[in-house]
Amino acid sequence: MSERYDVAVIGGGPGGYVAGIRLGQLGKKAVVIEREHLGGVCLNWGCIPSKAIIHAANVRSEVSGFGDVFSATPDVNSNALQAWKNGIVERQRGGIASLLKANGCQHKRGEANLTGAHSLVVRTGEGGTESIEFEKLVIATGAGVIEIPGFPFSEDVVGYARDAVDYDPIPQNLVIIGGGVIGCELGMAYRKLGASVTIVEMMKSILPGTDKDLLRPIEKSMKKHGITMLTEAKAKGFQRVDGGAQVEIELASGEVQSLPADRILVAVGFRPNTAGLGLEAAGVETDARGWITVDEQCRTNVDHIFAIGDVTGPPLLAHRASHMGEVVAEVLAGKPAAVDVVAMPLGVFTDPELAFAGLSEEAAIASGYDVRTGLFPLAALGRAATMNATDGVIKVVIDGTNDVILGVGIVAANANDLIAEACLALEMGALAEDVALTVHAHPTLAEGLMEAAKAARGEAVHIINRPRRGAAPVKSTTPTASSMHP
Repeated sequence: MSERYDVAVIGGGPGGYVAGIRLGQLGKKAVVIEREHLGGVCLNWGCIPSKAIIHAANVRSEVSGFGDVFSATPDVNSNALQAWKNGIVERQRGGIASLLKANGCQHKRGEANLTGAHSLVVRTGEGGTESIEFEKLVIATGAGVIEIPGFPFSEDVVGYARDAVDYDPIPQNLVIIGGGVIGCELGMAYRKLGASVTIVEMMKSILPGTDKDLLRPIEKSMKKHGITMLTEAKAKGFQRVDGGAQVEIELASGEVQSLPADRILVAVGFRPNTAGLGLEAAGVETDARGWITVDEQCRTNVDHIFAIGDVTGPPLLAHRASHMGEVVAEVLAGKPAAVDVVAMPLGVFTDPELAFAGLSEEAAIASGYDVRTGLFPLAALGRAATMNATDGVIKVVIDGTNDVILGVGIVAANANDLIAEACLALEMGALAEDVALTVHAHPTLAEGLMEAAKAARGEAVHIINRPRRGAAPVKSTTPTASSMHP
């Protein structure tokens, strides 16, 4: 006997569970089906556990950075670190389950397979099956890691990000293949926890595509902390040896190096989690790389089937998935809603952190804007000095013809918290003048955004103003509908 629902949601990650909660609030009979744990990769093996480890690493590093104030660098109890991290995950997971229940949304644990356009089967861990019929469907299955030749998964040596958050003990020698967000975040964290870290990146720099003004302090910090970065390099394979492995690396020069490693972290990209889902049974189409294509209301080519989050392709961000989850619930409840985002923040939790929203300077120029930029160094901020965190910069990109803010980049402690103000400014089509004239509390890191906005106008107070693409300061303007950033 099939159970019938208004909406079935496949996947209980930050997109799926948010959709389920909101659907319940809007009076829909909904079910969220998750094959592993509620919260998905983000809560269980990604965003949350990694940030717990990063925070612990930063605490240790901060103490060691005050060598004349504190007597010694703390030892690391990796077993206690894992217990603390796991406790955070379990509490958050329990909170999600409670919210689903409180809002009348069912939760089933098992693997969902579509059997038709309005039906699916849930295969439970005990070998049983449940049949479900639905009026509408939301696919929120996320993305999985990409494996690379020469590095097959092995529990003791080769792993991925979800394995790296469980390292116990801390590895002595960690080789990371991939210098993107995950590689840089975990690389810096484990270096601070005592590991020797080498990052192997095939592109010309770590964090490929990052604005050079923002990348420079990150690279400087990596070097300062003793992280080896091998760029334009290829990982060819590894050989097991006593106590670990030797990783073969081909450098840009063609020279081959062998690196010792007791752990190898592969962090080179993601693929959509659609294998075995049965999309063909429902007629759902994907693009050439397998990502499910959707419109601004998250609707697929099949009118009653929707998709949200990472399974729809880049950018792969938990907050994007959650936003799409809320939008799709509103759409399914008959409300006017769409994904219409000007500022989708991107963040890297290195030290200092990096956060960005809107257009980069390069992208703004390519789009034909009369670009002006303002940069404000963290070294000029009193609050940064009191935190012993003066490495970094805040950059504001504006349209020189009308003062509209086009993009903001922040490299600073807590950059991913600070970017929220910039996102609001971008969404509202704010002018640099608006941010410059907003009184910011002192002493705070947020003052840096105010000063960067002033710098873009040639009006910074706490640094010497230097022309940045456009010699004359921007005149005060009044925003109009035509001046708003699209």
